[in-house]
Amino acid sequence: MLSLPKFTRRCGILFCLVSVANPTALAQERPDLEGIWTNASLTNLQRPSYADSLIVDAQEAQIIAARTPIGGIEGGFDEGDGVNNIPEAGADDFGSRAYNNFWVDPGANLALVKGEFRTSYIVDPPNGLVPRLQNPQYDFERANFGNRYTTGIADYSGPEAFPNAERCLLGFGNKAGPGMMGALYNNVYQFVQTEDYVMILVEMVHDTRIIPIFDSPEEARDNRRPDIHEPWFGDSVGWYEGDELVIETVNIHPQQMSQSSIPITKAGSITERFSRYADNEIFYQFTVEDNNIYSQAWTAELSFYASPEPWYEYACHEGNYSMPGSLAGARRLEMEEAD
Repeated sequence: MLSLPKFTRRCGILFCLVSVANPTALAQERPDLEGIWTNASLTNLQRPSYADSLIVDAQEAQIIAARTPIGGIEGGFDEGDGVNNIPEAGADDFGSRAYNNFWVDPGANLALVKGEFRTSYIVDPPNGLVPRLQNPQYDFERANFGNRYTTGIADYSGPEAFPNAERCLLGFGNKAGPGMMGALYNNVYQFVQTEDYVMILVEMVHDTRIIPIFDSPEEARDNRRPDIHEPWFGDSVGWYEGDELVIETVNIHPQQMSQSSIPITKAGSITERFSRYADNEIFYQFTVEDNNIYSQAWTAELSFYASPEPWYEYACHEGNYSMPGSLAGARRLEMEEAD
């Protein structure tokens, strides 16, 4: 009998044991996504007009970051002394100037994705812009909520007139997605994986996504909820494809969609993909498909990095006098106008 070298024999035995114990172990390794992560950056969903390409070098990234508007203010919040000038009521920067640099943490540079500085999250279409159709039947414009934030002038007829973020129902800036992006602050996430679920806990407000995991996309789609259910963050189901976690979402709550930067109708879907690019980096990609709103499917990419900060509790409504104060002020103005 031919005697194999000891190392070869051991490797052969190990191969057999692994194959018997788990036939798919060699073909598929699920990505380890657990941990505390952040996607903070100054990159926006769409490419600004002053950026000529998707990828820039470190020097160009710093130049673009310096002129990136933060909270609607061109180039940042103050004039370099850390103190904001008080704007006039109703001015375009009325709401944004409520912050100074101490209170915000959007990131210090453009998004770094696989070692490349990106000027937009959108990678397809190549121009970095949302391929939006002009379809009045599906009008998800959010001008009212943006205007009320910056000027303070808006509808104060009742609590329902306030946007979801002000009512502490959801975080602003599409934090929890689907299509998860950074914003002014609280850009920290916790990922938890089990055999049957993936949970994504978002620092802002208390947004939590709990995604059931199935063995195949066919099984996942067969286990969707009834259409009458319209949950926050949608009906999400997931599965693994090699070293990627894939999450497909449909049927997002219409109230969320009316205020989202990534709206879809009942006919649309958002597909997210997560993979571990490095020890401290999760590569994240999402593709949006909806022929009612967009002229083509479009794709965005960004990265989550291991967070240097812990995940903090976000108690949005504790001591929040903004809504009753605003409504009381509106009723007082109505009384004065009636007199």
